[in-house]
Amino acid sequence: MSWLSLCFLSCDSSSDEIKSEVEQEVIEEEEIIEEEQEVEEEIEEVKVEGVDYFLPNIDLGNWKVTLPIGSPDEVNPPEIIDYATDERLLPFMYNDSTDGALVFYTSPGSSTANSSYSRTELREQIVPGSNSTNWTFAQGGRMKGTLSVPEISVDDGGDFHRTLVMQIHGRLTNEQRDLIGENDNNAPPMLKIYWQKERVRVLTKKLKNINATDEEILYTDAWEDNESHTFSEVVGNDKFTLEVVVSEGRMEIILNDSESVVYNDIHIEKWGVFENYFKAGNYLQTIENNAFAYVKYYELEVMH
Repeated sequence: MSWLSLCFLSCDSSSDEIKSEVEQEVIEEEEIIEEEQEVEEEIEEVKVEGVDYFLPNIDLGNWKVTLPIGSPDEVNPPEIIDYATDERLLPFMYNDSTDGALVFYTSPGSSTANSSYSRTELREQIVPGSNSTNWTFAQGGRMKGTLSVPEISVDDGGDFHRTLVMQIHGRLTNEQRDLIGENDNNAPPMLKIYWQKERVRVLTKKLKNINATDEEILYTDAWEDNESHTFSEVVGNDKFTLEVVVSEGRMEIILNDSESVVYNDIHIEKWGVFENYFKAGNYLQTIENNAFAYVKYYELEVMH
């Protein structure tokens, strides 16, 4: 073989090697570019709370919820903490991440023993998972929530139905229950706060006989509805803030930090015999077919 032939063979081989190296470098560069693009896409998919989505500012560690299904069904802490993935709760209690709300939906269905109405409603539990530890007015308490009623059905006359969004419910101690021969610890609700006709309406209880004995006032039928109070502001479907502050012989309800109503009469004083717990959510006050209500809570806090 001639020198020239060797040169050609050598040159061709070198050229092929260089070409191969260049092609490999191009492939590696393309792979790097693809990896960088994938990383960029992953970064773009990471959403930021408060920017891309919003969550409600509510700690459910001391609340249980009653649902309008089952006997009715209840979900206690700690299970309620996982409400966002709990199939029992998803139709009735879920997040609206567009505005940071915890949504409570209800329609006529299962009801509790002392009511014909259905609810998706939270019940305070000072000791998580137990209803036995509660508080008195002498011990005091405060509940504050930011909420709205974005949708609610209307009756046959075209008027909005109403729903309860907050309560203070009474409870007999075991000793009181046994003293009057009752088979449960139920006592009347001292406070009901309604969304009604686009306003906030407050309803309390009063004694039928202010001279009733300490034992007589333990009976549910010793109490009747007091005159209600409707705040002047029209809240409609907009957000509003409600605050309930109780202390010995006194209860105040405040709407949007601007209007308030105070109860500090003999009826509140006598009420001090009962234990109490807070409630918040959506307690629809109708059993009409096709009725429904949505209540959104953005913030909810309780202090004692």
